[in-house]
Amino acid sequence: MGFVCPDKSCEKCRRLIDFRRENEKKFPTYYNGPVPSFGSLDAEILIIGLAPGLNGANQTARPFTNDYAGDVLYPILKEFGFAKGEYQKRKDDGFELINVRITNSVRCVPPQNKVTGEEVKNCGAYLIEEIRAMPNLKIILTLGAVAHNALLGVLGYKKTAFKFAHGALHKLDKHNLLMLNSYHTSRYNINTGVLTYDMFRDIIHKLKEMC
Repeated sequence: MGFVCPDKSCEKCRRLIDFRRENEKKFPTYYNGPVPSFGSLDAEILIIGLAPGLNGANQTARPFTNDYAGDVLYPILKEFGFAKGEYQKRKDDGFELINVRITNSVRCVPPQNKVTGEEVKNCGAYLIEEIRAMPNLKIILTLGAVAHNALLGVLGYKKTAFKFAHGALHKLDKHNLLMLNSYHTSRYNINTGVLTYDMFRDIIHKLKEMC
């Protein structure tokens, strides 16, 4: 059975549903729902982010699209041959991923861009289904500690055994997978120097060498 993305009928997270209702009134032209993943299920690489941005993926219905984090992520993916086309911050811009799929730990936009442990756990049911539906999956790139911990949680690993660190590579032997860590490509991380463009290029270059 193939992976089925959650839709607007999902009622697992009361706080996120309430926030969605508010945004449907404020931004009636936005997508305002669980954002579908981007890229083929046949990809060897899965990138996991945090959650949709209010005026980014929540508006466009594509992860990291019309969001500062996507302005960093997508051009660098293309630079290393993981994408083609021109990223124009729209779902219909014709931009395509190559051997990469992108999703989020939590698929609905959260208030103040902050998710709760319960929300990560609830959405984890979709994440594990998605992983199981990717027959060629070899490497998972986690953007930030929330994604790192979400992945370990759904796969049943002890979080204390795999410490998040930028550039760290972890072997998830029970699943024959590799997990690579990176700081999230958020505006905050770039502006504060926690992550630079060259640091992220190094991460994607490492991905390229591993494929």
